[in-house]
Amino acid sequence: MRLIKLAVISVVVLFAVAAFIGALLPSTVLVSRAVNIHVPADSVLKYTSDIREWKNWIEGLNDTTMMVSSPRNAVLGNTAVAITGVSDSAVLSTWETRNGTIQQSTINIIPGPGEVTIVQWQFVQKLKWYPWEKLGSMMNDKIMGTMMEKNLSRLRDYLEASR
Repeated sequence: MRLIKLAVISVVVLFAVAAFIGALLPSTVLVSRAVNIHVPADSVLKYTSDIREWKNWIEGLNDTTMMVSSPRNAVLGNTAVAITGVSDSAVLSTWETRNGTIQQSTINIIPGPGEVTIVQWQFVQKLKWYPWEKLGSMMNDKIMGTMMEKNLSRLRDYLEASR
């Protein structure tokens, strides 16, 4: 009986500690990466504003993993992606997984000096108060940031090679 009581108290204390640490973490996570591409901004916009062109630069996308319903909507694996806005300097999209996790993505296209274009890609996710969600978000930068760097490098290589 004492062992069960100790186990229950331990679980409650561990949950309280995790909830306290989670409360100290921000409820919004932003992961951002950027790359310089030596092509005009309108060339970059063409390949970032049309989901059908993403297979040219986003690793792992092909006809079997990407189902495109329009130039602005697709299902990538278990994630629904919708481009919600396009301007001459930004592409906004919403990424929603089957379990309901929503992330807002922005690809900013910033003309630089000469024919250099700065492409800055960011994901923003609003977290619930759950301790496991906030603690798990600490890995977002490592996981998503690495993927974003690879894909931006592929976009740069693809666009500079097609000049």
